Amino acid sequence: MTRTILLFDVDGTLVLSGGAGARALDRAFQALHGVAGGMEGIGFGGKTDPAIVREIFHKKLGRAPAPAEMEAIYHAYVPYLEEEVIASRTFVVMPGVASLLADLSARTDVLLGLVTGNIEEGARIKLARPGLIRHFRFGGFGSDSEDRDHLTRIGLERGRALARGMRRGAGHAAPAAGERVIVVGDTPHDIKAGRSVGALTVAVATGSVLYEALAIDSADLVLRDLSDPAPLLALIERG
Repeated sequence: MTRTILLFDVDGTLVLSGGAGARALDRAFQALHGVAGGMEGIGFGGKTDPAIVREIFHKKLGRAPAPAEMEAIYHAYVPYLEEEVIASRTFVVMPGVASLLADLSARTDVLLGLVTGNIEEGARIKLARPGLIRHFRFGGFGSDSEDRDHLTRIGLERGRALARGMRRGAGHAAPAAGERVIVVGDTPHDIKAGRSVGALTVAVATGSVLYEALAIDSADLVLRDLSDPAPLLALIERG
């Protein structure tokens, strides 16, 4: 049996939080540093949370943050994010995602993980509202690394470790499964990170990057959304 490790980005791929993350960071910087509108003029597509926080420090405070200041921002950000996600009136799950994840998580030949620039607590908060977090058993997060390529490798290695544990749990006679790795995201950063670990890459145009722009970035599969799961399922089957 060939086992597929399927790694999903969060924002723009699985859900859109309606700006909850930006509002939570604004509140954290206002509370800790008296900076209003910290996210103004700062793009966040494809960036990790640490990179975004570092950029706010440079643009709004004119300096680099100390490690303790980064941790303090995250500590303040998490409860604000919980409030903002719950209150968000424009929070949406991307088309087809709920049914696709339910179907994939029921398969024994697929392991679902996350590779996201969100810190782990942030990713869990965003996916808890629609009940999607239950489908994911591992991941690589912005809290693991500021570099997206690196956190993607961390997520992949956690998936491989889980697969090894499952084989051991099945008994010594369990055959080692082959491996297929697929990364699904909505920006060229996701595609690049997937390539860095030798994965097949799937780009979905449900985030901030247009379909036409994603189509020229040489992902293995480019979709407008995940409402029709057939192309992704075919990629899982054939590699």
